[in-house]
Amino acid sequence: MKNLSSTASVIHLDEATFDQTISDSDVPILVDFWATWCDPCRLIAPVLDEIAEEQADAVRIVKVDVDNNRELSNRCEIRNIPTLFFFKGGELKDQVVGLTTKADLISRLNALR
Repeated sequence: MKNLSSTASVIHLDEATFDQTISDSDVPILVDFWATWCDPCRLIAPVLDEIAEEQADAVRIVKVDVDNNRELSNRCEIRNIPTLFFFKGGELKDQVVGLTTKADLISRLNALR
């Protein structure tokens, strides 16, 4: 199966690394909760890769595979995927469930700066 994240700019998190990564970041973080079998997740993956490359100094894009991180997904109350969380200063500031546009994602990230 094709890797849904083809760039080195996107970081994959798990239950062991999630909290520390979110709390330690000095830039806004977009967390993509996804799964390999999710078609909408496959559609948004290249958009997230583009944002990660274009705004590498200003934001961090991270991914959490819900199938491999069920406890974390339950704790975050993930019911549908893709679900995108926007964090700043370790706090959840915004979220999107389902597909959205690149322009919308950039606008939401810019609002966190």
